[in-house]
Amino acid sequence: MTGRTIVRNYLRVGKGEVTKQAVLEVAAEVADRIGLAGLTIGSLASQVEMSKSGLFGHFRSKESLQLQVLAYVRQNFVESVVHPALATPRGERRIRVLVDHWLTLGLERQAGCLFVAADTEFDDRPGPIRDQLVRDHRDLMESIAQMFRTGISEGEFRPDVDPEQFAHDLYGVMLGFFHAHRLMNDPMAAARTRRAVDALLGNARI
Repeated sequence: MTGRTIVRNYLRVGKGEVTKQAVLEVAAEVADRIGLAGLTIGSLASQVEMSKSGLFGHFRSKESLQLQVLAYVRQNFVESVVHPALATPRGERRIRVLVDHWLTLGLERQAGCLFVAADTEFDDRPGPIRDQLVRDHRDLMESIAQMFRTGISEGEFRPDVDPEQFAHDLYGVMLGFFHAHRLMNDPMAAARTRRAVDALLGNARI
């Protein structure tokens, strides 16, 4: 679905005005295509058929727009991936649900994960965007480590396995999935990722 189609759909259902949420949805789509660094109020205005001044009233600056897009994508990720996992009983099943939803999200969105792409764009650009990306990745790795800790407390994982190391290894596997799926267009990317996760979990079980 194109950005303009998204906006027209909001108008068609009687919103009267394109809401900021609708604009952020389009902005995330544009950033998927051209990169977060290339996302500007001007490039977004042409997609949503709004004036630059109208969008400026919402976002005030290119940097603010990019940060709000990151917040929008982060919230979608949390709702689509993290929350379903946290709603699952603690232990191995919780981590598997996290991985399942993470893979589903990556497979459904052919452009891949905006956070993975933005890492490459901003890893050597100090500033608020890079700082926010670092916080987001650290928060997710800590969430994975905490899921593993609760698995230890449930007696499913060995207590001598380092939760931070497990989170690091699982995160590396998932980043590898996006690389294989997005860049390499490997049809086996998800299957290979599941096998790698199986190995990590197998090594951690009591």
